Amino acid sequence: MDRKVFDQAIEKIVYQERERYGIGTLSEKTLHAVVKNYLEPNEDYHEVPLEGYVADIFRDGAVVEIQTANFNVLRRKLDKFLPLYPVTIVYPIPATKWVIWVDPETGEEVSRRKSPKKGSPYQAFKELYKIKQYLSHPNLRIRFLFIDLEETKILDGWSYDKKRGATKYDRVPKALVDEMYFERVEDYRMMIPAELSEFTTKDYAKSAKIPLPHAQTAMNIFHYLKLVERIGKKGNSYVYEVCE
Repeated sequence: MDRKVFDQAIEKIVYQERERYGIGTLSEKTLHAVVKNYLEPNEDYHEVPLEGYVADIFRDGAVVEIQTANFNVLRRKLDKFLPLYPVTIVYPIPATKWVIWVDPETGEEVSRRKSPKKGSPYQAFKELYKIKQYLSHPNLRIRFLFIDLEETKILDGWSYDKKRGATKYDRVPKALVDEMYFERVEDYRMMIPAELSEFTTKDYAKSAKIPLPHAQTAMNIFHYLKLVERIGKKGNSYVYEVCE
């Protein structure tokens, strides 16, 4: 992790290119552009045609794909890239988020608030589930970036306050807070609280402080990766144990 380099990427994208052309006028969203320039400042290695697709970054025989959502769209790329190259999927997670509401007619800021939600690696489960069949591939790496950011939304939704169904305009990074890196299947053990030995999905949700549906997705992934095994049942729930 290099916060100085990340700040330089913010300066380049947000305060130079975006001010010159206007945020949202370029085809690439600000968060994606900043992360890409942080990971590889040399644009010669950006958007490289490769195996019939375009890699976000390709340098020294390695691929980096930045995905802010919808991991399912990566499957075809992974089918092509993984047999041939090391691939790192980078997933930005909001550490702290400020939500800015903008008037759709004037473009003026109407309100700004700090979201009470804090970034957590457990947020990634719903995305990792979409590519779980690739997670054990020896050429695949996963990298989480925890980023403070501002999310701008347009007050054009269908509810009375115009917020439900509103358009998400852009997400602008403010600072890099932390990173997590998964190089092999065993690294996902860090997502299982150490105090758990024999446990149900509800126990996992309580210990990890996450909603039950997120915990169910997590256990599905862990069981698929053979990080946990089912050793019995407690009522209608499976009892799990961490595999040695």
